[in-house]
Amino acid sequence: MKPKIRIKICCISSIEEAQLAIKYGASAIGLVSAMPSGPGVISEDVITKIAEGTPPGISTFLLTSKTSTKEIIEQQKRVKANTIQIVDRIEEGSYIDFRNELPGIKIVQVIHVTGKESVEEAVAAAQHVDAILLDSGNQNLEVKELGGTGRVHDWKLSREIVSKCPVPVFLAGGLNPENIQSAIKEVQPFGVDICSGVRTNRKLDEAKLSKFISNAS
Repeated sequence: MKPKIRIKICCISSIEEAQLAIKYGASAIGLVSAMPSGPGVISEDVITKIAEGTPPGISTFLLTSKTSTKEIIEQQKRVKANTIQIVDRIEEGSYIDFRNELPGIKIVQVIHVTGKESVEEAVAAAQHVDAILLDSGNQNLEVKELGGTGRVHDWKLSREIVSKCPVPVFLAGGLNPENIQSAIKEVQPFGVDICSGVRTNRKLDEAKLSKFISNAS
């Protein structure tokens, strides 16, 4: 049964994991490039192979911690993912650079929901990107947390962001088969995103994956 909500399975590490996620109904997969912390990092060579081996119609998200649009553009051109997930704030360049250099490539900005200021940040970013993804990282730590924390953030703030943003919003952060129904009901996101909640010993767990997607549908 096709899920009613868009489901992104993140931290994909191989073509086999991508195929398994897609088999159960994922419409997007996350491919994690170099990060200061967190799980799921794979090499750009592996990202390229998975992106090339993913069937049309499935979104391949390149997760990048780079903060320069020039470097992000160069990275996308190397790995050929069809979507860029920016997990930190852009410090050099502007979103218009992506439109000029990467026509047809979707841009998703991650907002780490830490407080009311995150609502304003999300609404501002939404004017320039194709989607927003809400996560539970912390960019202010000495070693930045930019995803894969397994923590739930304040869903009331997430719901406020969904209601105020003019673009689709994905919800991530501490989701699992047991809480996904509550998360969808409270936040009403366009899509949901999960990494550790469907893994056992860092490997994609078919039973957890099946239960998560069934409960989200």
